[in-house]
Amino acid sequence: MRFRLFSRRNNSPRQLQGRRNLFADVRIRILVWYFVLATCITLGSIWATYKIFCAQEEQLAESRLNRDIIAFQSLVEQQNFSSNPSPQSLTKLLEQFIASQVRDPNEYLFLVLDGQLYRQNRTSLPPLLQNNPNQIEQWATSTQPNGSFIREGYLIRVARPLAVGGQNQGIVLGIYDATIRYRMAEKTLTITIAVSLAGIFLFSVIAWIAAGKILEPLRMLTKTARSITETDLTQRLSVRGSDEIAQMSLTFNQMLDRLQAAFLSQQDFIRDASHELRTPITIIRGHLDLMGDDPIERQETVALVKDELKRMSRFVNDLLLLMKAERPNFLRLETVDLRALTEEVFAKARGLGDRTWQLEAVGEGFILLDRQRITQVILNLAQNATQYTQARDVIAIGSAVEGDRVRFWVRDSGEGIAIQDQERIFDRFARGRNSERRSEGSGLGLSIVQALVKAHGGHVEMFSRLGEGSTFSVVIPRRTSLESDRPNLARYQFYEQGVALIRQSPYQEETG
Repeated sequence: MRFRLFSRRNNSPRQLQGRRNLFADVRIRILVWYFVLATCITLGSIWATYKIFCAQEEQLAESRLNRDIIAFQSLVEQQNFSSNPSPQSLTKLLEQFIASQVRDPNEYLFLVLDGQLYRQNRTSLPPLLQNNPNQIEQWATSTQPNGSFIREGYLIRVARPLAVGGQNQGIVLGIYDATIRYRMAEKTLTITIAVSLAGIFLFSVIAWIAAGKILEPLRMLTKTARSITETDLTQRLSVRGSDEIAQMSLTFNQMLDRLQAAFLSQQDFIRDASHELRTPITIIRGHLDLMGDDPIERQETVALVKDELKRMSRFVNDLLLLMKAERPNFLRLETVDLRALTEEVFAKARGLGDRTWQLEAVGEGFILLDRQRITQVILNLAQNATQYTQARDVIAIGSAVEGDRVRFWVRDSGEGIAIQDQERIFDRFARGRNSERRSEGSGLGLSIVQALVKAHGGHVEMFSRLGEGSTFSVVIPRRTSLESDRPNLARYQFYEQGVALIRQSPYQEETG
């Protein structure tokens, strides 16, 4: 029993999914919407046209009947009848009027005098009333003589009072037989609907083909996305034209380019990080395997192991710093005197090596920044400059306020950077092609510089020529207080609130 219940619960969603799959195809949904809209608009337009035709026919029939009845009333008044003319004389006058004035064979006029209907012989009745002649008498006694029309099927009738000598003698009843015109309209309506449905069917076929052509890039997009694997990001869509589909294909290709670049960068990062970590691990393992019982040798091995572990720790800390630089609460902003900061950083940089150090310029004013991180940025640039300069080379440090920006720079007269290396100099583990790195660092110095500067909302500029040295400039927005940095402040406060909520969560120990 349990198995049966479980089986039913599993089969039901599959059945529902099978039903939904019919309309899961965008092409089918487009076709259904095309068909529904085209059918509704076409049939609605045909029905509205038919109704307008009927209204015009009724208006025309009413106008004709009222016109002829009024003309007959004028003819009666011209005859100078006595106050009580005989029905025969009025009927005869009506026959003369019909013979001379009424040209439409579908129009009929009758007299109702003293409650009695006077008409011509039965053959003159409309075809629809020949089998029911009493219907006219019923209309004659029930119709109000107010000149308004009433439609009964294909017949339109109008009744007006007949006055002789100022006295009401009866009713003039007019009937217009619109059977032929209505049936022609209905036949035309039927043919139009049939032709329209055939046109809609043909339209649906064309729409099906057109939708397939339009959705072809989407199918190619799906096919390309399915063909992408963890090791193959080379598939691209063909871009044709300049419409929205082409823009989508171009955007998808650009996204794949970025993913491929990120994937390759990740591979390079893992390969370089593995290489950077493998070297000290190999050194440590080799010395530990060869370590003997001599106390002096043991002491030297322990010192070497500690130095390599320290280098590995510094490398890991650099990686963590790059990761933390993307957090909104990474910076600890404070208002700093630009002059004091520049002089302080210059004093620290002079201890990095025996070079000709110069303080080129000092900016004035107070700015909002993270003192520790900006100091780290300038010292990293200064350390990098010492690696590519000799003892007598110049390394200059300076700062300046340029409108709403603040610039720090480090200039050296060293060997410079090749043009082909300048585009990748800020990549992680980048190595120059013109010279070997003399640094024992992790190869993340300039990457850290760029990350810290971006965290301040700024950027790094570089100018270098081989044999003439390099100049690295750090440009950040000039802000003087937290109030002037509302976007970053709001982002920082939002992050702090999120951290506080996580710390209050009962799952903190489980989720970390």
